[in-house]
Amino acid sequence: MPAKNVSVNRAALGHRVAYALRHPERVPRHLARAARDAWLRHRWPDHISYYRAVMRSDTRADPDAAVGSRSHERWLALGALQFDYLLSHGLRPEHRMLEIGCGNLRAGWRFIRHLEPGHYYGIDISPDILLAAQDTMVRMELQKRLPTLTPVRDLKLGFLPDAHFDVVHAHSVFSHSPLPVIEECLAHVGRVLAPGGWFDFTFDRTEGEEHHVLREDFYYRTETLLALAGKHGLAGRFMADWEELPHGQSKIRLTHPDAPCPATEPRVMLDPDESATRSTEPT
Repeated sequence: MPAKNVSVNRAALGHRVAYALRHPERVPRHLARAARDAWLRHRWPDHISYYRAVMRSDTRADPDAAVGSRSHERWLALGALQFDYLLSHGLRPEHRMLEIGCGNLRAGWRFIRHLEPGHYYGIDISPDILLAAQDTMVRMELQKRLPTLTPVRDLKLGFLPDAHFDVVHAHSVFSHSPLPVIEECLAHVGRVLAPGGWFDFTFDRTEGEEHHVLREDFYYRTETLLALAGKHGLAGRFMADWEELPHGQSKIRLTHPDAPCPATEPRVMLDPDESATRSTEPT
């Protein structure tokens, strides 16, 4: 299933009015979220601090919903989809993995179970969601796998070692990030990426005007992100097979130039009702 509505500008007034007319029952919740977000942006003008506050509020209500899953069943399904995709695209137990925006380990608990002990490193800007990640570890009995979970203030990755991680993964991170935050990550991720390693990230794709909704959901053209990666010395390719899966986002894989691509084995994926995005439209 391809990414949905890649030509739609969800920030346009006409789209928002039409959506509200089709789904009037969703308007009150959307207005309440818009008011909440406006207050948070007023208190925390920089995007990282603002989104950390968003995550604090959402995590207190429901950690699964805070990472974009409307039910625990969907949380499990999307985590399995991410895991299966990476497993079929080269992830091996001996790899060292960095997950940027690990959340409450929606996919992370599967990665931790698959990788050798001590080989999973999860970071997130939200301390609150990392507390929920600890709860997931206890629930899944992963203590002996020795994962590392670390809160971060930015995506400069300065405290991590050079050329250490075979796999870097960021699901639904750039879809909630303005370009300066994305560029900050791309400017530094190559340093921590091991030779032959790769960085997979998802994003909300548009083929029209790039835009955002409530400064929570950001829509980018593929060529914009590939050019930004190239500016920082990374080679990228659009992962078309990812768009065939039931999730709603697109994916790019970055490597060091001339690095070989891992062998892939196509696999059948999951629940067609699953959505990877947490829409801030009136849903």
